[in-house]
Amino acid sequence: MYAIIQTGGKQYRVAEGDTLNVEKLVAEEGAVVTFDQVLTVVDAADVKVGRPLVDGAKVTAKVVAHGKGEKIYVFKYKAKSNYRRRQGHRQPYTEVLIEKIEA
Repeated sequence: MYAIIQTGGKQYRVAEGDTLNVEKLVAEEGAVVTFDQVLTVVDAADVKVGRPLVDGAKVTAKVVAHGKGEKIYVFKYKAKSNYRRRQGHRQPYTEVLIEKIEA
């Protein structure tokens, strides 16, 4: 059984027991969060597709940790004018463990 959820402007395919990094959530480590924006639920031959969301479906997850992703560099450059700017960025994320999918 798996589901497709939407959080942080992105869509994720999740199954029970999966661990994934989502956009940073406002929740303490160890807290239980519920994703109610479920787009699709697939259970063997039974497929429920929402328009746009599946009614009554939710995915429960536990917050494992918060962190920052790898550093990326943004470099601005203009030729012949001695203009150079380098800036680093690390995107914050929340690591969650999927515990239960309810259709």
